[in-house]
Amino acid sequence: MKFNKITEDLLSAIKLIVGEDAVITQHASMEKYSHDETEDLHYYPEVVVKPKSPQEVSDLMKLCDENLIPVTPRGAGTGLSGGALPVKGGLLMAMERFNKILDIDGENLQATVEPGVITEEFMEAVAAKNLFYPVDPASKGSCFIGGNVSHGSGGPRVVKYGTIREYILNLEVVLPNGEIIWTGANTLKYASGYNLTQLMIGSEGTLGIITKIVVKLIPRPTQDALMLASFSTNELACMAVSAIFKAGIVPSALEFMERKGVEWVIKYDAINFELKDGIEAFLLIEVDGTNADVIFADCEKINAVLEQFDCQEVLFADTSAQKEDLWRLRRTMAVSVKSNSVYKEEDTVVPRAQLPQLIKGIKEIGVRYGFESVCYGHAGDGNLHVNIIKATMSNADWNNKLKDGIREIFELTVSLGGTLSGEHGIGLVQKEFMPIKYSSVHFELWRGIKSIFDKNGILNPGKIF
Repeated sequence: MKFNKITEDLLSAIKLIVGEDAVITQHASMEKYSHDETEDLHYYPEVVVKPKSPQEVSDLMKLCDENLIPVTPRGAGTGLSGGALPVKGGLLMAMERFNKILDIDGENLQATVEPGVITEEFMEAVAAKNLFYPVDPASKGSCFIGGNVSHGSGGPRVVKYGTIREYILNLEVVLPNGEIIWTGANTLKYASGYNLTQLMIGSEGTLGIITKIVVKLIPRPTQDALMLASFSTNELACMAVSAIFKAGIVPSALEFMERKGVEWVIKYDAINFELKDGIEAFLLIEVDGTNADVIFADCEKINAVLEQFDCQEVLFADTSAQKEDLWRLRRTMAVSVKSNSVYKEEDTVVPRAQLPQLIKGIKEIGVRYGFESVCYGHAGDGNLHVNIIKATMSNADWNNKLKDGIREIFELTVSLGGTLSGEHGIGLVQKEFMPIKYSSVHFELWRGIKSIFDKNGILNPGKIF
């Protein structure tokens, strides 16, 4: 598809829709919109526009569709797959002014929010009403809930409470031609035709622009326990994961961290933590609920399971401050790794029982190709984040040879029954690897769906496929 440039006449029309103050054209002012958190990639749009209502989004989309102007929707810019990068230039639609919690319905346990609401702020607002929204990505303090929906984001507590797909009831969406629709209904059951709500979740802004989100809430757990278990090898830690579930326990979080990641957190984020010799991996395990006796009994069962896998030590967080320190260890790991070296992050996911094979294979691939890796992630979901570190790898190998190593990691992941991304999405940087998992039939179906929603292909072009 050949796109057009934004002319002075089109720019004037854009300003009439949203107001001059909501339009950015200066190159320097667009810098923060030229990148997200994906590696060191930068693409500049021709213009950044900040609408504040569904009607403004509709008018902008209709204008761009009629004039073949590419549109890239953007949330907070915390993505890790390049989904918000305006690779075709054009108009970048920043959703930061859609920042209102419109309603929290305590009778029906649901809420209506705009897509630019920061995830943690929404979690805190519903918690104040003794309700719970459990989808909490590591970037919850800065990411937008609209971006979470668009990328199918997860977080530590998916293991017990389910993915974001189970908490989105209905969406208001602006289509590329400017039409505004609701995708479903504000009901717990939906059996009325194709489920457009589920189709929009994880579509990475390629089908429509979300302007309202109806979210399911659940009662808030009142108590929790947190433990940190240490192991002599990565494989033993990963083997313990599926055994915990086989013992009949479903933790509210079960996170894996390898030693090097913890070392970098201690070094770069000044976290006070004693890292003992002989420890190569950790599991951070949380159990929550409303009954302290039940929680304690579950922790005892988990401890018995851990002993079967040569667990070296189990630390129990006794206070809220200790819990916060342990969670900080895990949640700041991505930032610490990024500050240490040039890197690439892959988001693999396999059935949880295959985690030992996955991490063993990743390390073997690294040895063959000459790269280091730091692995951590949501072990309870089988979701392992693989941070590939440039370190001493030559620029030539990093730019050319590395891609073959990444391909082998994905081939291993798929061979173990997994797929290319658990929660980060495909976006720009992973799309070339999609044929490892998916056939030409899948691509034909996806492109057919895309063409129905977006016949001119203007919405977030260059992503997924």
